[in-house]
Amino acid sequence: MQSAYFGDILGLGTPELLIILVILLVLFGGSQLPKLARSLGKSAKELRKGIDDAKGDFTSPDKTNKSDKK
Repeated sequence: MQSAYFGDILGLGTPELLIILVILLVLFGGSQLPKLARSLGKSAKELRKGIDDAKGDFTSPDKTNKSDKK
């Protein structure tokens, strides 16, 4: 499977991403950006965890999920 970059998916290049970064910096300020990035990272981690859990629910019974082994 070929991995796609975020900018490739949305059709954004480097100049567009820089403009968006500057706008975010102006709107939220320098002190709020790390907090925003941290919360987005936590949200993405929880989303991946939920997707992995849902995939485990749909596997056949003879296949065991890694989280089931303890």
